[in-house]
Amino acid sequence: MLSFLVFLPLIGLLLIWGSPARFARSINVLTCGVALVINLILAFGMKTWDGYSHYVQVDWISAIGVHYEIGVDGLGMVLLLLTTFVSLVSAIASWRIEKYQRGYHMMFLLLLTGMLGVFVALDLFLFYIFWEIMLLPMYFLIGIWGGPNRKYASIKFFLYTLAGSVLLLAGVLITVFQNATDTGLVWSIVELSKTASVSGDLVAGGVGLFCFIGMFIGFAVKVPCFPFHTWLPDAHVEAPTPISMILAGVLLKMGGYGMIRIAWPFFPDAAAVMGTAIAAISVIAIVYGAFVAMGQTDFKKMIAYSSVSHMGFVTLGLVAGTPEAINGAMYMMLAHGTISAMLFMIVGVIYDRAHHRDMDRFGGLAWNMPKYFVLASFAFFASLGLPGMSGFIAEFTTFTGTFASHLVDPVTGDVIYSYRWAAFAALLGVVLTGAYYLIALQKIYLGKTPKVYTDPKTYPDVSLREKLVLVPLAAVTLWMGVMPAVFMDMYKPFTDDLAVTITNAMKAMGG
Repeated sequence: MLSFLVFLPLIGLLLIWGSPARFARSINVLTCGVALVINLILAFGMKTWDGYSHYVQVDWISAIGVHYEIGVDGLGMVLLLLTTFVSLVSAIASWRIEKYQRGYHMMFLLLLTGMLGVFVALDLFLFYIFWEIMLLPMYFLIGIWGGPNRKYASIKFFLYTLAGSVLLLAGVLITVFQNATDTGLVWSIVELSKTASVSGDLVAGGVGLFCFIGMFIGFAVKVPCFPFHTWLPDAHVEAPTPISMILAGVLLKMGGYGMIRIAWPFFPDAAAVMGTAIAAISVIAIVYGAFVAMGQTDFKKMIAYSSVSHMGFVTLGLVAGTPEAINGAMYMMLAHGTISAMLFMIVGVIYDRAHHRDMDRFGGLAWNMPKYFVLASFAFFASLGLPGMSGFIAEFTTFTGTFASHLVDPVTGDVIYSYRWAAFAALLGVVLTGAYYLIALQKIYLGKTPKVYTDPKTYPDVSLREKLVLVPLAAVTLWMGVMPAVFMDMYKPFTDDLAVTITNAMKAMGG
């Protein structure tokens, strides 16, 4: 069933190709809905979150030892659920796409197969194939169905991610060749992780450090981390609303997943050596992203820079290395996945009516679009970390874990390692996040309503289609804020083991 889930979108793609264009959006929504149902069946069928379920290993390219190896544990399952859920609401949001309908929905489903494949691949070669598959459909989805500067944005996205992929490939190849056995090359993520847990870095010395840095940059471009983030605002601004939802809700999480699944487990010692630099980059991303978001007048660009800020918590939690911090980093990926998708849909709702995103030209929309105002306020407060919502759980857990990342030698009293400074510095980002969201709330929804926005025919409240997208996202965001253990318990076995590995490496390397 896991293989069927991954390749189900390709079946939908073929059905769209062979059907009249008017059926394309229905097939897309139906395919995404079936994928979510299958995903839920797989999740409920897992007896334990520790270890891989639905495991399949078949010889693929025997000459170089590559296998079709897939499986899912708690870490992969939560991201599969996020992917299928966000894809379904994004498919519903795509209902009004009129330009080249068949091509759009085919690219949408090809993208979905790539995303699902990344989270289940347990062979590095297969992982890389799925990783690269996503480039093509996203390039066309931005470049054909995007805004006025779509060509520039799509090329920039492609070049940045391709450059990161080259560095990732270099790290992967060196790692695989350096760990070859008498029976051949080892591509299995499971086997390489076991080797690393015994020996530390899979490749020792400066070469191992190069492998880690290459993998880190490859994943960091996708996150995106500062200073590799500049492609993101352009891509978001030009992408159609449903694609922005997938880009922020799922694609950015693949970079964090790669770090958690591959980079840190394979090279814990190198990660410890680079710890201070990565912590500094994370803090800069959190604070700088918030500052730049506060200076935006384009509604969508503000949300794009907020993603740069919030994803900084992912790398901060990882580098801190405590169980709480890694738990918070992982939860930030899930929370940001639903909240950011909701925020971009909020932007899309008003853009469909006003045909601009200039926050300074809005005002008082709350009085004429009250349902829209309630949903937008919910998304804003969820993103700024209001208690009771998923964003608060993610930020609080990350801060708590980062502050706990402090070890003192009991004999000499010397600090072996400490990331408390990073926790304190990142607090400024939380304050700035509250500032730019409240400023946006005031500009767009409160105050006096310009006459142009008072016509209920031109500016109607949220439609049924928009409710079908926004309300489920809000419900899941609230559920994750009230009952976080439902999701944390799924990936906790993996993150707890990773925390032990990272902490031991930091002790050994002296931070």
